[in-house]
Amino acid sequence: MAELSPMMTQYFELKKQHKDEILFFRLGDFYEMFYDDAILASKELELTLTGRDCGQEERAPMCGVPFHSYEGYVARLIAKGYKVAICEQMEDPALAKGLVKRDIIRVITPGTVIESSMLQDDKNNYICSIYLKEGKAGVCFADVSTGTAHSTELCSEKLSTQIITELCRYSPSEVLFNAALLDLKDVTAYIKQHMTCAVELLEDEQFAPQRVEQQLTAQFGADWAAATGFARDGCAPYAMSGLLGYLHATQKKGVERLKSVHNYAEAQYMQLSPVTRANLELTETMRGREKRGTLLWVLDKTQTAMGKRLLRSWLEQPLVNAAAINARLDSVQALYEQNIQRAEIIEALSRVFDIERLMTRTVYGSATPKEIYSLASTCDQLPALKALAEGCGCPELTALAGRIDPLEDIKERIYAAVDEQAPSTLKEGGVIRAGYNAEVDELRDIVHGGKGYLSHLEAKMKEETGIRTLKIGYNRVFGYYIEVSKSFTSQVPPGFVRKQTLANAERYITEELKELENKILGASERLLVLERKLFEELLFDLSAQLARIQATAGAVAKLDVLAALAQVAVTNDYVRPTVDEGDGLHITEGRHPVIEQMQRKSLFVPNDTALDCAEDNLLIITGPNMAGKSTYMRQNALIALLAQIGSFVPAKACRVGVVDAIFTRVGASDDLAAGQSTFMVEMTEVAEILQYATKKSLVILDEIGRGTSTFDGMSIARAVVEHISGHIGCKTLFATHYHELTELENDLPGVKNYNIAVKKRGDDITFLRRIVRGPADDSYGIQVAKLAGLPDEVTKRAKEVLKALEATAPGAHRVDQLDFEAFEQLAAPALPGEMVDKLRALDVETLTPIEALNFLYELKKTLQ
Repeated sequence: MAELSPMMTQYFELKKQHKDEILFFRLGDFYEMFYDDAILASKELELTLTGRDCGQEERAPMCGVPFHSYEGYVARLIAKGYKVAICEQMEDPALAKGLVKRDIIRVITPGTVIESSMLQDDKNNYICSIYLKEGKAGVCFADVSTGTAHSTELCSEKLSTQIITELCRYSPSEVLFNAALLDLKDVTAYIKQHMTCAVELLEDEQFAPQRVEQQLTAQFGADWAAATGFARDGCAPYAMSGLLGYLHATQKKGVERLKSVHNYAEAQYMQLSPVTRANLELTETMRGREKRGTLLWVLDKTQTAMGKRLLRSWLEQPLVNAAAINARLDSVQALYEQNIQRAEIIEALSRVFDIERLMTRTVYGSATPKEIYSLASTCDQLPALKALAEGCGCPELTALAGRIDPLEDIKERIYAAVDEQAPSTLKEGGVIRAGYNAEVDELRDIVHGGKGYLSHLEAKMKEETGIRTLKIGYNRVFGYYIEVSKSFTSQVPPGFVRKQTLANAERYITEELKELENKILGASERLLVLERKLFEELLFDLSAQLARIQATAGAVAKLDVLAALAQVAVTNDYVRPTVDEGDGLHITEGRHPVIEQMQRKSLFVPNDTALDCAEDNLLIITGPNMAGKSTYMRQNALIALLAQIGSFVPAKACRVGVVDAIFTRVGASDDLAAGQSTFMVEMTEVAEILQYATKKSLVILDEIGRGTSTFDGMSIARAVVEHISGHIGCKTLFATHYHELTELENDLPGVKNYNIAVKKRGDDITFLRRIVRGPADDSYGIQVAKLAGLPDEVTKRAKEVLKALEATAPGAHRVDQLDFEAFEQLAAPALPGEMVDKLRALDVETLTPIEALNFLYELKKTLQ
């Protein structure tokens, strides 16, 4: 069997180290893939599959992509769940002796992407690490592209639910875990069925105590426990160590970007289950999974990518500390009241670039000249932002301004080094500003004015030697030379060295000409090398200022979010809520923040809410479908959530006692992947609410018990109401069509009846969208069906069936029948039979006031 060529031998040695990744192998201006990788990539990326001689009889299957546009191809592979190993040429092929040295510089995985073209500006890209041991878990999340990291310890009987909640809070694109997590079937099933992320099982040796100590010491220093807030005997250090080990293995460099960890407790944030996040449509709609139509869509008036990510984070993690919430509200109010300062802040922010992610690429050494110049132009905005924030007269904004470093030295360094018209790559040169480096200026002059140098030298030599026929020429064999005709050879100075004799002339070289030749011929190449070297030095110097720039970026992002919330409050007529540690949720003329923006041409009907944990802790809401029960309940949850992220709210007045969790059970859906029916899903969600809700929670339940028989459903619904009222005592909105439950107002303390008002005229109804005290008098199901467009013959027949069912149902109208029998016995002698028949046929519930008066008039006339 023939031996492989040296290059293919090199390829296989590298591929052996990265069997599970698609290897992008740099060859000149292309990244090539071979064999199985080529066959796979050609299919996934729709590339032409070719072949290459590899030293054997059969050509190696091959396909490739241009190195200057490889990011788009990698992004497509990552989106399909693959990992890509980038193999780069480690030396200039023109200078290499023999085979060009190559090595893997990075493995790109879903959770380690840093390229801006492969990321969403408004969303963090988290990689998660979970370490589980003896009923405890350490969970770490890191966004490699911004250098942010978060960690928490989980320990309770609800461990699976807690882990799932944290995964939903951060939505990682990649999850690392130890083998113990495989025993938590709920967690693994949730990841598999509901999350679009890559998973990686880490070997046990990754979590050896000695390795953990080494990893954390190298990353955070000897006193890593104090630097990170980790408990040395906890699980979080192991989770972080596993994450760092994975990053070192895949990234090779740049892991030092993660210099700090936000170590949080689960109780710091409002608990929002996956179901609640979906039902409230915080960041994506349930149907289209898009941003438009979500709460984030309404609030996102931010100007920077950093602000967009932070706003999303605040929405995903509402606060539960009243003091922290009010500090945010104070800042929003100051910006809300000062229109000129707010407008100027927003204007300045619109010129701020994503310096968080830019600094990551700087640390990695992959930032482009154009991006670095944008860092300097961002620094131009910082003094104004700092002054404007300080000038608002708000202590919180003044403190925030104190964290904005103007970065004047960094700006001046960049402006001095980088040309204003710097390109997006280093390939073509033109990166270093004129006047920054003397050698660059000289080489640039030579490259752009080489012929001028030669003309100048030729004139100078003619004058010095008196040889009028002297000229400077060039050929590929000798390079540059001085040619003198035979008649003047006697005047050639001693410094001229003969190089070639021709029939009519002699050719010479001089030391000066040789130096100039070296400069001219190598100037372009040396210029590119020198510019790259100077730019890399600049990146290194900027990386050393990472902590300053990161702190400033964080402060600017927060100012951006606060200004956006203030702008939304002004534009949408929001009011500042009063947030305290009480148990009330009192809203005057509250509105649904999303629906009122989606339907701006129609008037949104506001509604009041009075909820607490005593007199009004459970509101039973009745009324027909489509009347607005679900909208009303969701708007209350959204208003509470808005208040606790520090935002103004859509209402005339609002007081919110801090809510520790929001639970929702809204709508019906099958989970066919898990083999669960609609009713099973509903009962599972209700069971979770009853298990985890506390007295400080807000619970929204819509149509409990619809998926089974009427009496079973009604029984379950009643039992749930009794349990919440008697055992949990949390604020609850309970919508139902079981009108029998309205009797509970008389049986249970704190239960109150409300309904959505409807105006009825004959068979037609009009939804008034107004919630009023008391139970509804009917569900109006047939009338709603008529509104939905059911044929008249169907709705007419439905009425006939309804009457028959009501007449034959066990115990139906028993009291009415007894009353009529007694009435017939007592009044028969005086009352005509035709009137008795009319009374029997009378449908009191459908009478309008005028019809009732007419019937009374007719009754009186008959009796007379």
